[in-house]
Amino acid sequence: MTGWITSALVGLALASGASAEDAALVVGAVVSETGAHAAAGAEYRKGLVLWAEEANAAGGLLGRRIDLQLKDDGSEAVRAGAAYADLIAAGAQLLIGPYGSAATLTAAAEAERARRVLLNAAGPSGQVHKRPLRYVFQTVPPYTAYAEGVLAAAREAKAESLYILARDDAASREMAEAAQAQAKKLGFGPVEIEIYPPGTEDFLPQLYKAMAVHADAWIAFAEARDGADMVKTLKRHGYAPKLFYLRSSTDPRFISYVGQDAEFILGSKEYDARFPTEGNAQFVQAFTAKWSAAPGALAAQAYAAGMVLGEALRRAGTVDTAKLRAALAALQVETVLGPYRADPANGAQIGMRPAVTQIVKGRALPVWPEALAGERTLLPFMPWAEREILR
Repeated sequence: MTGWITSALVGLALASGASAEDAALVVGAVVSETGAHAAAGAEYRKGLVLWAEEANAAGGLLGRRIDLQLKDDGSEAVRAGAAYADLIAAGAQLLIGPYGSAATLTAAAEAERARRVLLNAAGPSGQVHKRPLRYVFQTVPPYTAYAEGVLAAAREAKAESLYILARDDAASREMAEAAQAQAKKLGFGPVEIEIYPPGTEDFLPQLYKAMAVHADAWIAFAEARDGADMVKTLKRHGYAPKLFYLRSSTDPRFISYVGQDAEFILGSKEYDARFPTEGNAQFVQAFTAKWSAAPGALAAQAYAAGMVLGEALRRAGTVDTAKLRAALAALQVETVLGPYRADPANGAQIGMRPAVTQIVKGRALPVWPEALAGERTLLPFMPWAEREILR
């Protein structure tokens, strides 16, 4: 483990005078073990289990063994609140949130009612923290955070007029609206935004609108299949903006759809097993040794939430809700997902930002922020006719 993780775990073991025989510290979480989200839930669960096992091997939290209690919501968000109520009734003193923003909304309401600290590890929607929350702290990059890196890249590419597209789903709309609002504040203009329905295959009407405003940046919060259709439309009509961003271009399916036409396209990635974030190499090694596969983003989200909770407990020195809440509100710490820092007014995450990647020779490589990009810089989006075939 890295230095701060090691010291944190050792500190937790020594911070109280409690002996190993004292009652376990019950941490409750709801995981979708059945239903439509079962595969995602399995990955999320692995991250939680690994964190708890590592913490217990180092002496537990505040000298007390972690008793990780998990309940299944059957992939139904409406059941999450009741599941957390059951966990609290059964003695859970600390909570880690469920998978998905809808489930997290119901979980947050229960945590607030019961005055239990809950780490929102997998609910990125701003709707979760739209109202002031006292006991819920987000440990995952929010949807609004996707805009910052994209706009930094647009500035570097010297783009001025932005055309923003969003698939008609809650996550994509939230990302696009945040990008539009931030772009206007930064002085980009004009900044057009269009919502398109799922199932759209022909993006020629959108291309005409982009050309009408002389857009030199095409920014799409879309799925990989949609992005592939966009690429085909733009190439067919010879439109090559200064910057082409597709949020899901890091999806391996995207390159399989368009092949070498994916070159130079930007995308976003919350987490990668190769990222040099704090403690990530050790996390990947331990996860792979236990589960025989590298961790994905959901496992990293669960693990990061556990480490944030552990560090906050170390600093608070107690499970007292008021003191723990104050510690989480003031905490600034590096995690495998990047820097944790929460807005003390509502618990929303303001430190973590998804990386911006660029496809170069078939690989999505980070180009922002500098801490992940290193010496790698943004490459210009080459006109279609000037590209060479990659060997």
